[in-house]
Amino acid sequence: MIRDKINQILDKLPEDELNNVYWSIKSIEQEYLHNKSLQDKGVITSYLEESEELIQKWDYSFAKNISESVKRDIYYDQFKWHIFSYEKQECLKEEEARNAFNAVAKEELYIMYQGNPIVSLYSNASELKAEDFDSKQDIYIFDKNFSWTYVLTHESMCGPYYYKINNK
Repeated sequence: MIRDKINQILDKLPEDELNNVYWSIKSIEQEYLHNKSLQDKGVITSYLEESEELIQKWDYSFAKNISESVKRDIYYDQFKWHIFSYEKQECLKEEEARNAFNAVAKEELYIMYQGNPIVSLYSNASELKAEDFDSKQDIYIFDKNFSWTYVLTHESMCGPYYYKINNK
């Protein structure tokens, strides 16, 4: 049985290594619970081949009014969400952001992560709520029309953020 094999490995490890094991298992558990929640809500996940184009379109749609020099100054290349944390783009924050995300129509959503070249499409996503993403970090969620984005960061004092383009 696999559980017995895992226990045998754990028994061989020194106590100070068990903390690493715990956090690895915790991460696997969070990913499993997130995916199960999506599945339970009927969300269909697709991985998109045109991911690079979508990432560039996110940049254009949500940061087009931010100059290249300001982007350099706020380390936009490290974290796109710095446009919100450095208050270069006006947005809703914290509970207001969560409420806005919960209220917006979400039949289909794009999902991207900072530093990951793959963008996912979530279909049948109307039941998703902000709390479905609470275990995620540096995630950018946006609609297919690029009219709004919801962003969660890895910094507990930053975000979440919700930004809606006024003319859409």
